[in-house]
Amino acid sequence: MKRYLTFITLLLCAFGTAQNLNDALRYSSENLQGSARYQSMGGAFGALGGDLSALNVNPAGLAVFNNSLFGITGTNYNRNNDAAYNDGRTNSKLNSLEFNQIGGVLVFKSKNESPWRKFTLAINYDLAENFDNETFVRGSSTEGIDNYFLNYAQGAPFSSILTLDGEYLEDAYLDIGAQQGFADQQAFLGYYGGIINPVDENDDNNTAYISNSNYNLVNQEFTHSTTGYNSKFVVNGATQFGENLYFGASLNFHTIVYTQYDEFTERGYNTDSPTNFTTFDNYLSTEGDGFSFSLGAIGKINDFIRFGASYQSPTWYRLTDDFSQRINSTTADIDIDYINFDIINLFEPYKLKTPGKLTGSLAFVFGKNGLLSLDYGYQDMSSTLLKPDSDFSNVNAEIENTLGQVSTIKLGGEYRIQRFSLRAGYRYEQSPFVNGNTIGDLNGYSGGLGINFRKSRLDIALNRTEQQVNESLFTTGITTPATIDRINTNVSLGYTVNF
Repeated sequence: MKRYLTFITLLLCAFGTAQNLNDALRYSSENLQGSARYQSMGGAFGALGGDLSALNVNPAGLAVFNNSLFGITGTNYNRNNDAAYNDGRTNSKLNSLEFNQIGGVLVFKSKNESPWRKFTLAINYDLAENFDNETFVRGSSTEGIDNYFLNYAQGAPFSSILTLDGEYLEDAYLDIGAQQGFADQQAFLGYYGGIINPVDENDDNNTAYISNSNYNLVNQEFTHSTTGYNSKFVVNGATQFGENLYFGASLNFHTIVYTQYDEFTERGYNTDSPTNFTTFDNYLSTEGDGFSFSLGAIGKINDFIRFGASYQSPTWYRLTDDFSQRINSTTADIDIDYINFDIINLFEPYKLKTPGKLTGSLAFVFGKNGLLSLDYGYQDMSSTLLKPDSDFSNVNAEIENTLGQVSTIKLGGEYRIQRFSLRAGYRYEQSPFVNGNTIGDLNGYSGGLGINFRKSRLDIALNRTEQQVNESLFTTGITTPATIDRINTNVSLGYTVNF
């Protein structure tokens, strides 16, 4: 007799499971966000300052301000994903609107003959990454979802993935995950989902499994939807020494909210196949917070040339995941629907240390007519680390061997015509993967316009990035990735008030 669940079951799962390289990389990267002026110039502000979002590059930049101000920016995010998967071609689009930057700075000028000319205090909120996105993949494949479950099942004793006498299916799913780990839990799901069978069902010690579906080609559809953000709240102090030197430091407080929903459907099996359809969906939710700090300096060689240098420390995150699944097929157990998104695997909190970053900057200022700025950043992605290492040794080894050093180049310029400012920028970011293919190099182009009303300023920016990624549908079993051309276009509008 079926029963109805009226509560959510929470589980403390064993590690060595769902967290992987992709999760670590997701929170180690930051997109070009911030004020409209900052975005329109490609984020090349390391030797310039004078913008609240310049804190993202060099905290000394806040000492460049001559007066106090407040700024706010809103952005429309447009995601365009062209996906190629075997013989299939699809396109997905998504729009979202956010207030992505808000902050203010107070300037205190020295009233005596001290060489410390001014001191500034600032707070600023930036959306370091907006995770809202959707990719739809369709195509025919010789690799079915049965391979995913077979890879986890092979070697597992049949008795270890069976329900106990009188045990509900959903309770067994949670218990196996908690006591035996993710691999046995997936084997259990594949068996009761009707996807795989043991070679000998009468042998509890059986460790070999076969597929329950026959096919030459299968038709697959896969939707990957993500929502959430990685935000950064910055508290900054900066100072000017003499006429030509600026120093600054920031404390950065990070917040992560992330959800991922994967929906997979497979059909087109041979007519003699016991299974003629399969659905397999996964849902992941991550929340956490982190801390980092920044140090920086800016120097003027003369009125024309400026240079800057900054250090962004690693970010130390503390994260918590919860994970749920559901599966169905022609040959699934009658009670399989009780394993659904209400049955939640709640993982123990874990830690993530993202790599630090060094930035060197050079700028040319042409009086009141305009400026040109260049930033170079270096980050070693292979130093990303999940903790405790005893639980993530395999993942950390994969990160060290797979990820590499990332160079970033930002170029920005501004030309002023009376109260109007014309801006443009370019950004290049090297692939974080040693092979350069799993995620390709990123190229970004931006432009914008500013209108100065003396006591206030209105800015608009258009920021477009292009990047190709080869993204696997699952971590194992289906080895052919989908090739996705990601085009992200942000339109930002910002308003700044001086006081």
